[in-house]
Amino acid sequence: MANVVLVGAQWGDEGKGKIIDILSENVDCIVRFQGGNNAGHTIVIGNKKIVLHLIPSGILHKDKVCVIGNGLVVDPKSLLEEIKYIHSLDIDIEGRFFISNDCHLIFPYHCILDKAKEEEKGSGKIGTTGKGIGPCYVDKIARSGIRLRDVLDKVIFKEKLKEVLKEKNIILSKVYGLKEISLEEIYKEYCIYAEALRPYAADASLKINKFIEQGKKVLFEGAQGTILDIDHGTYPYVTSSNATAGGACTGTGVGPTKIDKVIGVIKAYTTRVGEGPFPTEFPAELNEKIRTIGGEFGATTGRARRCGWFDVVLGKYAVRVNGLSSIAITKLDVLDDLDEIKVCVGYKYKGKVMEDFPNDVNILNNVEPVYKSFKGWKKKTSDIKEFKKLPKEALEYIDAIKTFLKVEVDIVSVGSDRQQTIFVQGIEKIV
Repeated sequence: MANVVLVGAQWGDEGKGKIIDILSENVDCIVRFQGGNNAGHTIVIGNKKIVLHLIPSGILHKDKVCVIGNGLVVDPKSLLEEIKYIHSLDIDIEGRFFISNDCHLIFPYHCILDKAKEEEKGSGKIGTTGKGIGPCYVDKIARSGIRLRDVLDKVIFKEKLKEVLKEKNIILSKVYGLKEISLEEIYKEYCIYAEALRPYAADASLKINKFIEQGKKVLFEGAQGTILDIDHGTYPYVTSSNATAGGACTGTGVGPTKIDKVIGVIKAYTTRVGEGPFPTEFPAELNEKIRTIGGEFGATTGRARRCGWFDVVLGKYAVRVNGLSSIAITKLDVLDDLDEIKVCVGYKYKGKVMEDFPNDVNILNNVEPVYKSFKGWKKKTSDIKEFKKLPKEALEYIDAIKTFLKVEVDIVSVGSDRQQTIFVQGIEKIV
């Protein structure tokens, strides 16, 4: 039995969707535990690319149960569109897809305030997706949020919405000079959403724990990445939820003693989307080259990702705060044509070399990476099926990452397709 948490170990966009999709074959239940539709998981099956934003990637396996945990904030319109999209793929989700009653819902005023606040910041903007994620989490923490269970009761919903809009409309009109929101319009719209989601609403914590008690395997799916975690990321250039492994417990109602393994997904290089420090970022020409080869554009926004060398300092931090049991290395094939590959092993700051991640943007914006160079393998890896058949230089590079991070490597991905995946010791050693 193995209940596995899978998280991004960098700034997100590490290729978690593919790894989750593959591991889903060997588990019974897949649970998403944080974030919202500001994240996109991409799965490639043959010539078809499938992008999911809220529903766990495991839904593509027709006999698996998938759950959206209480740690998410959910835009009901977006979720219903995604359900419709899944149905268009001829995939039946009835009786095997559930959403926690305790999920907080995103409303139009969240999206409006998200964009207005970002525009107000100007050059100091965070780089949000504008989908209302942050403002919804703010309401959750302020105890003024509206949950799925609330909208399922029309009387309770109307009272709560009336109270919320008193404050929101003052902010919209008086602070930002924007149009106030109609109570009746939102009420009617969300009552329709509520009825459409009612068949999927459930006590997610109870359901997941019963699966575990029955000896079934559960895979906990994270979104974004470690360095975007609200507590452990490069604040304020972070997301609004706990994207680290601990979020799997708070975001689902499953105790930490039920977790058997934590896998971190990392790219063979590093990327990040949006604003904030990025010590190992490539110069413009190489940035463009790797971005093009790797298809480094956001699954949700289409924004170009910033690319850079693998960062050991950041990686060791991710191992520590997540308690990683092992890692999955993705996009090794993107580096196939490089003569030289660098790895950042330290940060030089004020004449001293730091080997531990400072997690302080004021320091990170002023560090100089200390690099160790490796010889490129200059061979195509995307067709290789066995770990030991990878080029010698590629094996040396992977071993160096493993040694630097002091963690085992379970998976090496050499392409976006399901088949382009190498299991170092076999999938049965993972789940």
